[in-house]
Amino acid sequence: QVQLVESGGGLVQAGASLRLSCAASGRAFNSITMGWFRQAPGKEREFVASIAWTGLSAYYTDSVKGRFTISRDNTQSTLYLQMNSLKSEETAVYYCAANQKDYSNIFEPGYWGQGTQVTVSS
Repeated sequence: QVQLVESGGGLVQAGASLRLSCAASGRAFNSITMGWFRQAPGKEREFVASIAWTGLSAYYTDSVKGRFTISRDNTQSTLYLQMNSLKSEETAVYYCAANQKDYSNIFEPGYWGQGTQVTVSS
């Protein structure tokens, strides 16, 4: 089991930046591939970014490449998502997710946080 608690969401204007955090507990954080998803009103949840348990590789959905950066601090068991140049269409609830399996680079989320709201005004 792993527990995930997101924070850092809020209301910002288009073009602004936000940094989301996800505090993990309950399992060895440094063995878990982690990621972020988001769900906009009326839409399905979509993948945003993931980072391998080693921290050596990261993947992003095309629409956020060059603007978002996923990172992790294994000493603090915390996952981050730095979001720059935010767009109004990126208004959504952002969810932190943890892999089901340890030591796997294949991202198959099995645990989810409660989500944090990000609202970008135009």
